[in-house]
Amino acid sequence: MPDFSNFYDWSTRSYEYRLHVGSEAIENRLKEEVIRNNAKRAFVICSPSIKSKTDGVERIQKTLGPLFAGYFDGIHIEAPYPDVVKATEAARAAGTDLLISLGAGTIVVATRVINIYLCETGDHEAMATQYPEGKPAFSPRLNAPKLPTVCIVTTPTSAMNRAGQGVASPHLDHNRLEYFDPKTRPVALIWDHEAIMATPFSMMRGFCVNGYIGSALGAARTPENPLAEGDRSHINFLHRRAYHRMMESPDTIDWRLDLFTAAFLQNRLSDDAQRGAHMHEGETFDGDYGVDTALHIRYPHVWQQDSGSALRSTLIRRSRTPSTQAIEAVATQLGLSTGGSPQAIQAAIADEIDRIYEQHGMPTRVRQLNVSKEDFEAIARDSLKIFNSNAGLRDEDAHMKGAIALLEAAY
Repeated sequence: MPDFSNFYDWSTRSYEYRLHVGSEAIENRLKEEVIRNNAKRAFVICSPSIKSKTDGVERIQKTLGPLFAGYFDGIHIEAPYPDVVKATEAARAAGTDLLISLGAGTIVVATRVINIYLCETGDHEAMATQYPEGKPAFSPRLNAPKLPTVCIVTTPTSAMNRAGQGVASPHLDHNRLEYFDPKTRPVALIWDHEAIMATPFSMMRGFCVNGYIGSALGAARTPENPLAEGDRSHINFLHRRAYHRMMESPDTIDWRLDLFTAAFLQNRLSDDAQRGAHMHEGETFDGDYGVDTALHIRYPHVWQQDSGSALRSTLIRRSRTPSTQAIEAVATQLGLSTGGSPQAIQAAIADEIDRIYEQHGMPTRVRQLNVSKEDFEAIARDSLKIFNSNAGLRDEDAHMKGAIALLEAAY
């Protein structure tokens, strides 16, 4: 097993995929992918807004002709379990042999779960990630072959080519069903210029601002290995360029594609770092994925980018002060002075992040999300069963207390 503390001792992995980027990429590339995968009944999954406010489904239908088997446009924000079940039934009735996700991260993950429900037998809850008391969390192995999937992505989500997925499940005590199956990774990704430009600027701006800030804060991290170092460096460059291009030319495609590329590389970073990317307990200035995710899953009115911005500066102010070298690296990325004590620079970083979010109309406090303090315990409990935040390796009582303390401090 590699020594994950050694920069020159690592493992990596890769997965087969095809990526098509360009104007009219749907017309120029989608049919070849359907044919390449020997499919005859391609079925589209999307949201109500994609169907009603864009021509994406019509473009796909025209492009595929007799290979188009239909669509389901009833997936709402955070992929509620009842929506996913209905979509599964519609896809099964259509006799689909290839799935096409058309939309943002919600649609991407919903399509992966639909794929699992179509191909696996058994209880949906039993197939999901399990959290046995006093033991590490685990995801049951899902052995059935899966249908090929093509993702036509409309936002720069890191979900675009991962293997994990979750659906909002308010009928359960933990509010979320999670699954993991590498066979649900897409065989192809399509970044169609017209579909991307149809995404509202307000939504794309949130990705851009959070990406810019997140990459700047990531400068404090110790690189896992030379490959991960290169990924992280270019992600940082792309986010900075996208942010400044957005400010200068908001109506252009280029900065949007920089964001898509950065999101794609974020996935490659996870693979290049493998386990090392997820083993940095207490890493300086890391976010709290569990609380962040629990907020936007529990409250449909809370956009994912806003739940992150509402916690960010509080997390920084509450973090241990990093080394001088690390904190100066972050300050430099944000264009701040590196003079003064590390504590003073840390405070200046938090203030600058608040300023950036406020400039773009994004929340900097939890109270701005219209969330009641009476719900803090429930939010903290939800965060216990989010695998990327808590794989069962943490003390649950300490995790709950920490989550509640963060929410109170950020309120």
